Amino acid sequence: MVTFAQKFIMLSYVKQYKVFFYILGALSAVILTIFYFILKEDRILPVYHPADFNPVLLDSSIAHVKKHHKIADFSLTNQNGRTITQDDYKDKIYVADFFFTTCATICPIMTDNMKIVQQKIRFDKDIMLLSHSVTPERDSVAQLKNYALEKGVDSKKWNLVTGDKREIYKLARKSYCVAKTLGDGGPFDMIHTENFVLVDKEKRIRGTYDGTDKEEIEKLLEDIEVLKKEYEK
Repeated sequence: MVTFAQKFIMLSYVKQYKVFFYILGALSAVILTIFYFILKEDRILPVYHPADFNPVLLDSSIAHVKKHHKIADFSLTNQNGRTITQDDYKDKIYVADFFFTTCATICPIMTDNMKIVQQKIRFDKDIMLLSHSVTPERDSVAQLKNYALEKGVDSKKWNLVTGDKREIYKLARKSYCVAKTLGDGGPFDMIHTENFVLVDKEKRIRGTYDGTDKEEIEKLLEDIEVLKKEYEK
């Protein structure tokens, strides 16, 4: 049992060192904050190559590649009927995915989450978005236009593209390394992937994210900021 005298001594001790504890606490907070920003500033995203991915997500012909991998050149058509090529993404950081307008499962969630990204980067001239239709035979320019209007797609920031199915499937399997299919874009092939891919200005993969997961979207947004700072340096 603590006596009155012991309580008095304890209170006197606390009062005597109260200022010291305040200073120590404030100093600790400052030091932790400094370390946080130092570590945050120094973080650099890795560069990913085919050998870094699960083999089921890519074409077996590139599964051994450990360096120098880049997104291949492409020529597709967007929701406004304009030809979109790699030149439209030159010196841009961009996020790519694969979807189709009639999808009733993961695609609506992915589109809503890509809209979150669009909202965050709407004033940033260095960031763009690119969504490839995996059913281009059904997703005509008119279909993509209607979908874009319905979903609030800003065509200055975000291209929904259609085109040659084999080209799109080749991009998914040999460039972005995201598609669980053994086909090459034939009439019965079907890609259904939830992955978002972060691509840098050198056309290199810097991250992949589950486009149906809000926490992954937050990580994507954080990684975009890290990548931007890499270029600022």
